[in-house]
Amino acid sequence: MTEAAQVYDLKLTKNQSLVLSVLETSRQPLSAYSILDRLRGHGLKAPLQVYRALDKLLEAGRVHRLESMNAFVLCCHSRHGQIHPRITAFEICESCGKVNEFHDTKVESALIQHARSSGFKIRATTIEVHGLCADCR
Repeated sequence: MTEAAQVYDLKLTKNQSLVLSVLETSRQPLSAYSILDRLRGHGLKAPLQVYRALDKLLEAGRVHRLESMNAFVLCCHSRHGQIHPRITAFEICESCGKVNEFHDTKVESALIQHARSSGFKIRATTIEVHGLCADCR
């Protein structure tokens, strides 16, 4: 089985399934504490439970962490079982909070080429672009 196949064959624990479900139904990025608030009625009581679930979901490529917002979103590839690219970019609307995940092969190629030329090995890259979405402009 390939590494990518293993990612999407991940057997989810109850807590991982609950956290993933909350992110699937959210229209906005959510902090771990926001996720916890939504899951208190399902038996989750401690932030550590949510953080452990998020760590595994991050590791499996099912969710992303938006560093600038300290929040989490569902990976758009996760919904369709697609292979997750190495370089992920997000458009983040500063007005409504909408997040759009996208990939640009030219940007990815440029970053990979630069890393190769400097001898740097890319482990992961997340690009966050902040501004206003078409609806808020």
